[in-house]
Amino acid sequence: MNILNLENISKTYMEKPVLNNVCIGIDDSDNIGVVGANGTGKSTLLKIAAGKVEPDEGRVVMGNGIRISYLPQNPQFDLNKTLLENITDSIYAGNDHWDKMGEIKANLAKFGIEDPECNPSVLSGGQRKRAALVSAIMTPADLLILDEPTNHLDSEMIEWLENYLHRYNGAILMVTHDRYFLDEVTTQIIEVDKGNSYRYTANYSGYLELKEQRLDYEKAAERKAAALYKKDLAWIRRGARARSTKQKAHIKRFEELRDRKRPEEERYVELSSLPSRMGNKTIILDSISKAYGERTLFKDFTYTFNKLDRIGIIGPNGCGKSTLLKCMIGEIALDSGSIEIGQTIQIGYFGQENEFERQSVDNKYDIPDEDTRVIDYVKETAEYIETSEGIVSASSMCERFLFNADMQYAPIKKLSGGEKRRLYLLKVLMGAPNVIILDEPTNDLDIQTLRILEDYLDSFAGIIITVSHDRYFLDRVVTRIFSFEPGGNILQSEGGYSDYLERNSHLETPAGDKGQVKSSKLKNSDGNSSDSKKNKKYRAPREKTKLSFNEQKEYDTIESEIDELESRNAELDSLIANSATDFVKLTEYTKEKEELELKIEEKLLRFVELQEMVDKFNVK
Repeated sequence: MNILNLENISKTYMEKPVLNNVCIGIDDSDNIGVVGANGTGKSTLLKIAAGKVEPDEGRVVMGNGIRISYLPQNPQFDLNKTLLENITDSIYAGNDHWDKMGEIKANLAKFGIEDPECNPSVLSGGQRKRAALVSAIMTPADLLILDEPTNHLDSEMIEWLENYLHRYNGAILMVTHDRYFLDEVTTQIIEVDKGNSYRYTANYSGYLELKEQRLDYEKAAERKAAALYKKDLAWIRRGARARSTKQKAHIKRFEELRDRKRPEEERYVELSSLPSRMGNKTIILDSISKAYGERTLFKDFTYTFNKLDRIGIIGPNGCGKSTLLKCMIGEIALDSGSIEIGQTIQIGYFGQENEFERQSVDNKYDIPDEDTRVIDYVKETAEYIETSEGIVSASSMCERFLFNADMQYAPIKKLSGGEKRRLYLLKVLMGAPNVIILDEPTNDLDIQTLRILEDYLDSFAGIIITVSHDRYFLDRVVTRIFSFEPGGNILQSEGGYSDYLERNSHLETPAGDKGQVKSSKLKNSDGNSSDSKKNKKYRAPREKTKLSFNEQKEYDTIESEIDELESRNAELDSLIANSATDFVKLTEYTKEKEELELKIEEKLLRFVELQEMVDKFNVK
């Protein structure tokens, strides 16, 4: 049963159109994942569906009595009330439900929040998001709308949420970067791209295949249109005059083809740099320990990083993963032990939240001025960077990160949350580090950017250290796992996350845990599955450099053949128009026309193929 429709929705933010005439219907059993690049309007789409934002054009039509529960990307709480009061007010609209207090407290504890009576101001950004998630999933609703629900969740929490959503008796509409999560939970994908929406009846793996088919179809249609346009242009240049209905129609088709909207090539984030030289001494952790009160985070941990280490750090929220990273960069002091950093080590640190959010939460540093222009923010780190292609300016690097000229000279405050996150990543890499430390890098980055970041890390000639609960990212990037265990111990395990799970299946590890099965389904940006990155030797076929004799002969005659077929097609139009009373003739001509149009279609596609070869070989 249909419960909500978005009809011809359009929305513009700060002169930037994000949604254009979008139409989406949601049934009561739909499990929909929304994907798309940062800044394309995913969160805006969810806000409009949730009734939190009004569209500029179009309307939202909702069934009678339909209830919606909404998790925003950045939740806000009333600081004049306790956290528990905020949640009960949200769930029960101000009505007392003391019989549910125990359940609320239990769910908060499940998500790592032990003091429900606290003021929300004392919570970290991750704790606020988890508390808001508890509120959203406990609110009775027919449609559950979730914006990045897996951000700030550890693997056990993600596993729990997956199972909860499997049992959820209602529709789900969500945005998430977690590809395993999308694959497990969704049955439909809506892609938001350049203001338009495309719907696929599949989970994330199926969406990748169906999208490729759509793009191939669009390219084929464009090749056909280009071939027609080329023919019509030659006809126009021969001095065509609109003396007949046929010629007028021909000219009209030419003008429509001339003014057609061509499919845009997908723009990808391009990451390419040369890290600074690394000496023999890297980073040495010697018997390091850290505790807060009676809670030990890690103790007596010793490790010397190799030059090409790819380390993934896992464990439940609050166990000390981020603290370990901050000890390594000097933000937090150790209780005991030492950390030695080699003189040639250049660390690039990409924190859980972008600089603007992180610093305003920590209250340790000056908050960057969001009136600063994008290009000036990047130039604060470097005006030029050395890449594998040579010296590249800050402006060119901005272009590679999808910040065009207009965006570069716009203030940072005009960017979406995901675009700010991408900008922060650009600034980190502009420092040309030889050690990259990533703390939850998948938070708020779109899947497209993640895929390119993963490809970049594949060829990065330095040390990678990442804290992440994104099972796909860990399987894709790391070759060794540091697992935080009870009592402050850190367990080392070779391989990615799925290897760790398999090796430690006897432990009560959380997680995701179906990752090792799913990893074979999802594909990297190069089309290969994430767990099949083994080199394969093969004999490449000799490259073709010219048309064969038969191809050249076919190319020389195909245009005249198409002209003859189109001429006969025009004759048939006239014959059909004059045979309205002769059923036999009408049937004969109609059948011939159908067959003829199929031949024209085949000839046009073949003409496009031959023309592409001619252009490639530069045949005269």
